[in-house]
Amino acid sequence: LPSRVSREQARGEEMYAPQPSYPYHHPSLREQSYGHKVQQPSTRTTQPIVTGTSVLGIKYAGGVMIAADTLGSYGSLARFRDITRIIPVGKHTVIGVGGDYSDFQSLERIFEDLVDSDDNLADGGDRSPQEIHSFITRVMYNRRNKFDPLWNSLVVGGYKNGESFLGFVDLLGTSFTDDTLASGYGSYIARPLLRNAYKPDLTEAEARKTLEDAMRVLFYRDARALNRIQIASIGAEGGIKVSEPFSLETEWRQGE
Repeated sequence: LPSRVSREQARGEEMYAPQPSYPYHHPSLREQSYGHKVQQPSTRTTQPIVTGTSVLGIKYAGGVMIAADTLGSYGSLARFRDITRIIPVGKHTVIGVGGDYSDFQSLERIFEDLVDSDDNLADGGDRSPQEIHSFITRVMYNRRNKFDPLWNSLVVGGYKNGESFLGFVDLLGTSFTDDTLASGYGSYIARPLLRNAYKPDLTEAEARKTLEDAMRVLFYRDARALNRIQIASIGAEGGIKVSEPFSLETEWRQGE
């Protein structure tokens, strides 16, 4: 006669085969006893994996400008050096995202669905930057309340009907607007530089130089930053302009 162990093993193998009186038990589900399924526990992201650092934004006379680098850090490893963290959403808004990159990709799909839904209506209406900023706050706050937040901070910039807009949203749904904004480590180091440089009649060229200088300082001081950046602008001149990635010139001789 077969031993007790071999019988139990045989029965365990049979449990994953179709049973006459029970539904099929998929091997991915654990079995506590015959016919009783126990699903895997629900999981949540508790720590970002591949992350992007600071995003900077500033208003200028007739528009808004946003800057971010192209580095995706795997912990402390500068793993991915050519990622995009600035995207246009609709015709009047551009968004820069810091934090977990996979969560940013989830947000990107949400934005695409939102834009496609508007296009399908074919009523000639376009969402304003304020509407998209409000929409993002609801998405982030909804995920926060499910204890499954999207680990991102977003800088939302836009221009419509002669009005510039610059807003911020974090993973808790906290949101506010200002003339200058920075996320991540940039909120400590770069934000004072942006505030000092801002003035209501700031030109586009001055805004670009201000962002480049602030991103250069972040490269010097932030271990998760890179000197390869992108800058996006949107204003009265027309359309959203997102630059190709380019490298900032740096100076290290002062430390020698």
